[in-house]
Amino acid sequence: MANDKTKEESLETKVVLPKARFFTFLLYPDSIPDDWEMQLELLGVPIAISPLHDKDKSSVEGQEYKKAHYHVIYVAKNPVTAESVRIKIKRVLGNKSVAKVQIVKQSMENIYLYLTHESKDAIAKNKVKYPKEDIRLLSNFDIDRYVTLDVEDKDEMLNDVCDM
Repeated sequence: MANDKTKEESLETKVVLPKARFFTFLLYPDSIPDDWEMQLELLGVPIAISPLHDKDKSSVEGQEYKKAHYHVIYVAKNPVTAESVRIKIKRVLGNKSVAKVQIVKQSMENIYLYLTHESKDAIAKNKVKYPKEDIRLLSNFDIDRYVTLDVEDKDEMLNDVCDM
């Protein structure tokens, strides 16, 4: 009977971490191996990598630019925790490669636009724009797969097709 109570108590105190399929994180060139893109490609999950952000203004006094970095979008095959993604990236790129992995809470379209600072929030903050053609797409990443339409948009598209 006491053993059942212990199981019950441990179930009650168990922390449930949120799971998702879409994640974002930063990579710093000085903390990743030379073949980092190939290592990420070998994971076999869709990944989008920003151009090198080396012109972002710093808010630190005496520092003109932030440390150069890449923004990365990672699409998991199934819902997983941010911690499991972080462990997977560290396993292939090294222990100092990635510190913080975040679940994408905005729209995927907005996060994708942020790779080049073309999102509304980046434009509002007057961030330097980076060239779209420098975005690298691994393992068949296609933003169109992750941009969702609402019911009204779908109805409008159906009406357009029917009118043709």
